[in-house]
Amino acid sequence: MLCVNSYFNNQVKSIAFQGKTLATTVGVMDIGEFIFGTSQYEIMTIIDGELEVKLPGTQSWHTFTNGDQFEVEANSSFDVKVILQTAYHCTYQ
Repeated sequence: MLCVNSYFNNQVKSIAFQGKTLATTVGVMDIGEFIFGTSQYEIMTIIDGELEVKLPGTQSWHTFTNGDQFEVEANSSFDVKVILQTAYHCTYQ
């Protein structure tokens, strides 16, 4: 079953589903700055676009573009600056 989610006044939208082995979302983010919380370990892959991300426990920002991915531990949060509208794919463990 598909579950459509909307966050940050409709600036981030995702569709959640059960992938072959992991819970998965595919979504889009509009230009802006957001703080995402995690309840599960997640791997985010950028499909198209550009993000600057400050991962938990770090003070520096890293740029991620098409094909790049990053990982975030469960029960943490990470900061995102969306430079270009961005499509992403996340898996959750």
